[in-house]
Amino acid sequence: MRRFSARFFLALVVFGVIFLTDAAQAARIKDLAKLHGVRSNQLIGYGLITGLNGSGDDMKKSLFTTQAIYNMMARNGIIIDAAQMRNLKMKNIAAVMVTAQLPPFAKTGATIDAQVSSVGDASSLAGGTLLMTPLRGADGEVYAVAQGPLTIGAFSYGGKAARAQKNHPTVGNIPGGALVENTVPVALGNDGSLIYQLSDADFTTATRIAEAIDAEYGVGTAFPDDSGSVKVTIPEALREHVVEFVASIENLDVQADTAAKVVVNERTGTIVMGKDVRLSTVAVSHGNLSLVIRENKEVAQPNSFSQGETETITSTDVSVEEEEGELMLLDMKEGKNGVSIGEIASALNAIGATPRDLIAIFQAIKASGSMHGELIIL
Repeated sequence: MRRFSARFFLALVVFGVIFLTDAAQAARIKDLAKLHGVRSNQLIGYGLITGLNGSGDDMKKSLFTTQAIYNMMARNGIIIDAAQMRNLKMKNIAAVMVTAQLPPFAKTGATIDAQVSSVGDASSLAGGTLLMTPLRGADGEVYAVAQGPLTIGAFSYGGKAARAQKNHPTVGNIPGGALVENTVPVALGNDGSLIYQLSDADFTTATRIAEAIDAEYGVGTAFPDDSGSVKVTIPEALREHVVEFVASIENLDVQADTAAKVVVNERTGTIVMGKDVRLSTVAVSHGNLSLVIRENKEVAQPNSFSQGETETITSTDVSVEEEEGELMLLDMKEGKNGVSIGEIASALNAIGATPRDLIAIFQAIKASGSMHGELIIL
């Protein structure tokens, strides 16, 4: 099993090397950077779900639900005494928080998806309908209104003794359930320039983006302000065609550059190595020590007609198993393209380590200073 795990790891790494070599890491600018100011905006609102089949909030425990029902009825001309509201026993209503993402350039009348989550003690939102809920932005203004039947893809049924549940029944979605009522203005190239923000800040990638744009539209069109942004001057001839100019820039290919990293997740045994990770010559000894302690309980029965008492005797067996550790010399020789990940995988595979063993080995190699790259532990 250990040999199989190591061979699987080697095959996965070698496949990654072949894939990255063939692709040459070329990516479109639109996949590496986004225009400054072109972004989504988060919306939130408080609403009520009705039509539940006895799975709503308990009115005596969720007082905010009772208050919301009272306010809703008052807006519709139905006045009920506050004392009577506290004695209502309705289980078909639930208070919820409604959230949505307002995409850039969304126009009035467009529809967006809304996500709904329970606030009170409702056991399920299945079959419910969201009543008209204003969705506000960070500035407090209403930008959308959500309403409609809820879909949750889950159920929860049962009684006092047993319950059957599938997925998560207190969170759901309303596809296209929010109607945009207000827009967020976006200034696109109003000052004659654009700023691209890199998703992963890197000086080399920012410089290459600027060089690719200059090669297409002339030297001086783009300038890398820092590792995370590139400023682009819109040519005079294209000031009236900003959309076409942005579209042409987004489709330019750039060879992205990344830092050497090894990412490990000990909980799942996952290891991901970047192609630029290199190791200096280092010796690694690998071996496992297993300590097994077993407790056996035996009953000591006295002889017949004796005055002895029955006793429980506990015996302990301790066994220690240690695999032989072999000192392996990992001598990393730089390849033609400076890619040593294949050699690293081959050397570690020779040790016969499992992915979880490899995580410990990587941590020790990093601590020794022999790993030239960043070790990230999730």
